Amino acid sequence: MVKAIRFHKPGGPEVMRLEDVDLAAPAAGEVQVRHTAIGLNYIDTYHRSGLYPLPMPHGLGMEGAGTVAAVGAGVSDLKAGDRIAYAAPPPGSYSEARNIEATKVVKVPDGVDDKTAAAMMLKGMTAQYLIRQVYKVQSGDTILIHAAAGGVGLIVSQWAKALGATVIGTVSSDAKAALAKANGCDHPIIYTRDNFVEKVLEITGGKKLPVVYDSIGKDTWPASLDVLRPRGTMVSFGQASGPIPPVDLGIFAQKGSLVFTRPTLMTFTATKEGLATMANDLFDAVKSGKVKINIEQTYALADVVKAHQDLEGRKTTGSTVLMP
Repeated sequence: MVKAIRFHKPGGPEVMRLEDVDLAAPAAGEVQVRHTAIGLNYIDTYHRSGLYPLPMPHGLGMEGAGTVAAVGAGVSDLKAGDRIAYAAPPPGSYSEARNIEATKVVKVPDGVDDKTAAAMMLKGMTAQYLIRQVYKVQSGDTILIHAAAGGVGLIVSQWAKALGATVIGTVSSDAKAALAKANGCDHPIIYTRDNFVEKVLEITGGKKLPVVYDSIGKDTWPASLDVLRPRGTMVSFGQASGPIPPVDLGIFAQKGSLVFTRPTLMTFTATKEGLATMANDLFDAVKSGKVKINIEQTYALADVVKAHQDLEGRKTTGSTVLMP
């Protein structure tokens, strides 16, 4: 038996329960990981609320780090005692231990501790595909990242800055503006006080931007289009304020032949080779010091209800880790 967070019906944070669950030996192609740290991500709230439906009852959590406790038949590249991390479905990382497909985990290199590994996989590889694949940020680019003081935002800001870009970011408070500024965001905009479209036009001298990275969704996406130059790219990778409503696709033509994309991490990590390439790129950026993983909050696994309340209440910054 192991302790794990389960929920039996969709709803608010209060539906989560810490329960004893049976954990079988890993099946063929699986490893059993004993978690030392667990990542908290906004997608977890989508699963819990039912926005992304799961069969009931179910576990939660897409990200974790720990050591291999056992390996199933056919697993030859991992062994008991190896340090590993992952950001992959199905949800279930909110647990002391779990089984997961061996092809979905990566070895954690020396120089990266377990808490950092747990905090960096989903957010860090999201940042990797955003700025290294979906729109390849180049030296001299000026970009906009919404929620610049969040986990993905802080990584994108640092990494893009290291690539030679100028980074504009939206935040909700002076404290978050200071945090973003300290992590590579050249121009934090407090959207609760200032109109970010006007500010972007001022910063760019009216030239606008080649790309916007938007994880907010409903509240920001129409204005995000207004800061893009002709043929610019709108990258919608989350919906913290709610999903984007139905839209007349003609708006992308009217605003300058814009490109719109709604990527998801799991498409980019679908193959073992793709996962390894992205993870190695991320680990290199972290070990080099170009990217620092900011773990701003730590909660006990048993306090996950409070963690979700704080996350949805926009009280968190950077990355959050749950400790089993």
